[in-house]
Amino acid sequence: MASRSLAAATAAHGGARCGRHHVGWRALPNFAAPDWRREGAGGGRLRCVGVCLKPVEDDNLSPSAAPVPAPPSRLSADQAVEESRKWGRDSGLLPKPLSLSDLSVTEKGSKVRVAYQGLPGAFSEAAALKAYPQCEAVPCEQFEVAFKAVELWLVDKAVLPIENSMDGSIHRNYDLLLCHNLHIVGEVQLSVNHCLLALPGVKKDELTRVLSHPQALGQCGIALSKLGVIRESVDDTAGAAQLVALKGLRDAGAIASARAADIYGLNILEENMQAIDVPKNVLRCLVLAREPILPRTDRPFKTSIVFTLEEGPGVLFKALGVFALRKITLTKIESRPQRNNPLRVVDDVNHGTAKYFDYLFYIDFEASMAEPRAQSALSNLQEFATFLRVLGSYPMDTTL
Repeated sequence: MASRSLAAATAAHGGARCGRHHVGWRALPNFAAPDWRREGAGGGRLRCVGVCLKPVEDDNLSPSAAPVPAPPSRLSADQAVEESRKWGRDSGLLPKPLSLSDLSVTEKGSKVRVAYQGLPGAFSEAAALKAYPQCEAVPCEQFEVAFKAVELWLVDKAVLPIENSMDGSIHRNYDLLLCHNLHIVGEVQLSVNHCLLALPGVKKDELTRVLSHPQALGQCGIALSKLGVIRESVDDTAGAAQLVALKGLRDAGAIASARAADIYGLNILEENMQAIDVPKNVLRCLVLAREPILPRTDRPFKTSIVFTLEEGPGVLFKALGVFALRKITLTKIESRPQRNNPLRVVDDVNHGTAKYFDYLFYIDFEASMAEPRAQSALSNLQEFATFLRVLGSYPMDTTL
């Protein structure tokens, strides 16, 4: 059993075939392409109009294969130039072979377009700039728009939040990871500093209400209670700062980043508003791309997987044991109900019919897929998992 192929888990980290299920993508006939537009002049946010493709399950899904031409015979330099002219090409414009630097996982992001959810000044934008300091950060209305922007080649990567040290996991993005055919190629840990912002000249005791994202308002709950202000929810923290600035709200403040204060011309009345609740607030984001990176062993790597199990006593214990036996550290385990089949019926003559949830299990562990122990662990897990997909194997972010 252990010799079964691990192609499902390691090939492309994309889950083309995992366990006994096959998850793929099918192009729908006569399907109108999504209409992507930008709001406003300049660098507005991406907005998707219409319906986009969604994943389907198909055991017989396979790409149509075109016949592969026989390799050409060796050409001289003059013949190669003549051949390129025959096809209407300048040989100097042909792609260069990849070098080792092209495969580096520590690229600094020059000329890379990176999508994030929110407006300029959002904490997700700060995470994108930390991952790729020279990138062009592209704001998106929603998390799903950022996923689709990568898939449609409008951007190169997306940086999206997955968990927060104060509030836990961002479940929507866990669901989207399974719905879209993208790969995790990195992670970013960002220290969050919630600032109380207001228009120039406005004092803290003049505020009657404070605007921000619901999560930020909750994280600063104690500080806001002491101020005695009304809390108003908006879509994102940077959007709150923009609203206060554009509408000239002198009775309202905003909880947002220090960068948002600079962008929208607001003053910082107080920093670290969340410190009364919890001294340290860390946001963890994932970097997503169309293609996986090459796993390596010369630096700390993390691998993220998702799987399902049959019902039975001790099955989850057995699944976690494949990592413990190989001394692999688990850094996270998250369960989410299956959307397509949320309820399972069990017949029991003593207790009648019971209904409960079927779950997907998301796990992060500290090992690279280039390591034999990680390959052995997933090969073992594949023997009894009903579905298994490697979401990505990527370098760990050890800095704040």
